[in-house]
Amino acid sequence: MRVAFQGEKGAYSEEAIYKHYKTDAVSVPRPYLKDVFDAVEAGEADYGMVPVENTIQGSIVRAYDLLNERGVKASGEEIHRISHCLIAHPDAELADIKKAYSHPQALGQSREWLEKHGIEAVNFYDTAGSVKWIKENDVKDAAGVASAQAAETYGMKILAKGIETNPENYTRFIEIGYKEPEPTGVDKTILAFIVQHRPGTLVGALKEFSERGVNLEKIESRPRVGKPWEYIFFIEIAGHIKDDVILEALEGLKDHTLYLKHLGSYSRA
Repeated sequence: MRVAFQGEKGAYSEEAIYKHYKTDAVSVPRPYLKDVFDAVEAGEADYGMVPVENTIQGSIVRAYDLLNERGVKASGEEIHRISHCLIAHPDAELADIKKAYSHPQALGQSREWLEKHGIEAVNFYDTAGSVKWIKENDVKDAAGVASAQAAETYGMKILAKGIETNPENYTRFIEIGYKEPEPTGVDKTILAFIVQHRPGTLVGALKEFSERGVNLEKIESRPRVGKPWEYIFFIEIAGHIKDDVILEALEGLKDHTLYLKHLGSYSRA
C-alpha cells in the first residue's frame, strides 16, 4: 500500500503513516500538501495522510480547502504525539548552534526553548527537510527542529529532545482516498457548506444538528475565493453519513444552504 505525505523522509506525517498502517505501507514523500492530493488522484498513491489540526497551532486550513476542492474524501484518522528534537551535524555541539531551521509550526511550538538558548528561528519548508539540508550542506552552526526519526533517517545528532513548549502537543491527521468506510458506531463526518444570505441562516443550519442531538465537534470558516466577505463553513460532526439521523439533518440543512458537500465519514481515532 502506497501512502503519500507532505515533506521529506522522517517527517511527522511519515511517522503517522507507520503508526496508522503499521508495516503495511510504503511512504511516498511529496513537497506540498496539494501534491499529496495530486498523487492520490493520479493513482501514484493509494491514500494520502495529511495534517488537519494541531493542539497548539490550531487548524491547518489549507488541508480543508484542498479536501473541498478535490474529489477524494477523508476516510480515516490518526492522532500523533509531536515531540520536537534539536538535530545537528554529528560534529556539532549545542554551543555551536546559532540558527534553527524548520517548518513555521514546529518553530512556533518550540519558540520558548529556542529563545532561552539564544537560537534564531528560521522558517523552512519542512521539519525533516531541514535536517536533510543541514546534512547535504555540511552545516555545523545550525540545526533542524524535527523528529527523532529524522535524525535516524539522515544519520544526524540529537542535541536536545522534547523542546516543544507544551508537552500536550498532538497533531490530528486524516487519511484521504476513494475508500468510503461503512459505519462503525464511533464515526465522524466532515461537511462543507455555504449558507444563504439571510439573517440567522447559520444558526438555523446548525440547529438542524442540535435539534436531532448530533454533536458538533468543530467548525471552521474560510473565505470564499472570488466572493469577498463570503465564507465556506467546514464542520465536523459525530456520526456517519449513512446514519439515519445524519441523513435527516442534511435534508434539513439544504433549506439553509447554497452549497453542501460531504467531505468524508470515518471511524474516529
